[in-house]
Parts: sequence; C-alpha cells; structure tokens
Amino acid sequence: MRSITADQFPVADNPHGVDVRHLHQTAHVVVSQITLEPGEVVKPHKSPVDAFFYVLEGTPTVEIEAETVTAGPDTLVPSAAGHVHAIRNEGDKPARFLLVKTPNPKA
Repeated sequence: MRSITADQFPVADNPHGVDVRHLHQTAHVVVSQITLEPGEVVKPHKSPVDAFFYVLEGTPTVEIEAETVTAGPDTLVPSAAGHVHAIRNEGDKPARFLLVKTPNPKA
C-alpha cells in the first residue's frame, strides 16, 4: 500500500502562480492540492473535463459560470466540463482544497 503526504510533492508550474501539488495522477483521474494565501486567485478558465473542489481549510470563494459561493471546510463544489470557473481567497488565512479532475485531461 502506498501512503503519501502533500509535502512529498513539489509545487507545480501553473499559470496562476499559486501552490499546486499533484498528489495522484492516472489516466482516469488527477488529484491536486491547492493552497491559496490571502488575496491569491486561480484565474477564470475552462476545464475540458469534469472537476470538483473539496475544501480542507479556509473559506475560498468559488465562481462557476457567474454563480458564486463561499465554501467552508468539508464542502464539495462540482464544476462540469467546459464551464468557466475561478477560485479566490478573500479571507485573512490560507485556503486549502483538493481539485479532482476526471478523466485526467493530460492522459
């Protein structure tokens, strides 16, 4: 059995300039942990596959197709393929969440 922790992975290059760590990748799924410091943003973009955000800590604001929700810990927010989504941390503490995409868009 394999057990991993996020600190085992380097911060991945990404167009948003935020802390993204790809924890698990197969042809079927990619799971990434994203940490947004206060004021940081994952800029609006479309995903070619279904995705969901699962908040671990903090209260990031998730915007999907012009609908907005501030999500607290233990909240899941789904985003369908082709929908524009963005996430920002308007709080004063880090926001950390999992991003799961299926299938893996790069497989």
